[in-house]
Amino acid sequence: MYRMLIINPGSTSTKIAVYDDLNPVFVETLRHSAEELAPYATIFDQYEFRKNVIIKAVEEKGIDLGTLNAVVGRGGLLKPIEGGTYSVNENMLEDLKIGVQGQHASNLGGVIAFEIAKKYNIPSFIVDPVVVDEMQDVARISGMPEIERKSIFHALNQKAVAKRYAKEKGVKYEDLNLIVAHMGGGISVGAHKKGRVVDVNNALDGEGPFSPERSGGLPVGDLVKMCFSGKYTQDEMKKKITGKGGLVAYLGTNDGREVKKMMEEGNKEAELIYKAMAYQVAKEIGSCAAVLKGEVDAIILTGGLAYGEEYVSWIKERISFIAPVVVYPGEDEMLALAEGGLRVLKGEEAAKEYK
Repeated sequence: MYRMLIINPGSTSTKIAVYDDLNPVFVETLRHSAEELAPYATIFDQYEFRKNVIIKAVEEKGIDLGTLNAVVGRGGLLKPIEGGTYSVNENMLEDLKIGVQGQHASNLGGVIAFEIAKKYNIPSFIVDPVVVDEMQDVARISGMPEIERKSIFHALNQKAVAKRYAKEKGVKYEDLNLIVAHMGGGISVGAHKKGRVVDVNNALDGEGPFSPERSGGLPVGDLVKMCFSGKYTQDEMKKKITGKGGLVAYLGTNDGREVKKMMEEGNKEAELIYKAMAYQVAKEIGSCAAVLKGEVDAIILTGGLAYGEEYVSWIKERISFIAPVVVYPGEDEMLALAEGGLRVLKGEEAAKEYK
């Protein structure tokens, strides 16, 4: 049996867990108030504070950190890398500290994992960060030489559910062609070809379907006019694309349950917008089927929105002709991180090196 501490930092909270193999000993969310975070000018300045809070919480559960076999942190905004479990090394620590692709709380995951693990002479890992990039070259071409399509998506959950499906079927992930649609606050749809995500929409910056909080792909000409209308600042436009787009912009909520309630109360606009989101997800899945030349073993729907049976049915009715549709509702990031760490500890795969 292997015991792992899992660390998943968010902007105002840190999720932690201890797993014995894949059995959770405890899972907890540590909340950080605005007052607690106010003294820290940058994300990295919070490192010592968050590390101490984590250690205290684990010890309060009566768990001796000396019994750990590894510490697994959420991967941050590193340089583009292929999927897998990575050992935290000096190159990674430096890029997480400086924010080589931007500052985000998830950058702290690898740093804190390394510092705790170092004290006990055990390994530290990250698993499938959002910057996983396995796109084929033809998928990088945007149509404008100055702009290259980027791979930024829900790699951790997409890879986890794809591997889970393969395991349930008794086959290797690397032997399957899958389409995975992660549907949460953002929506990413990936074409998984023999273990690599060869094409995926940039779910952070405005590609693909609109989502509860993001605008998705937009009519470019009209967007350019808005940008130069003088009505909005650059920051305001960014927020309209990420954070205040999608369901929030149309209906004032990012919660699918609230939208369902609106529909039950006879709100026809809410029904139209929700159906439109499902319609766009189905279109993106169809695009991925073309990427895979129609050779699709299964389509996997996952993320929080996958709990909505009616919403899922709207997608299924448009795409079920492509391949069998499997639903894994929710997004169990802690379990996915534990799975990635355990595969390495058990020797099922080798930890990769970040360069």
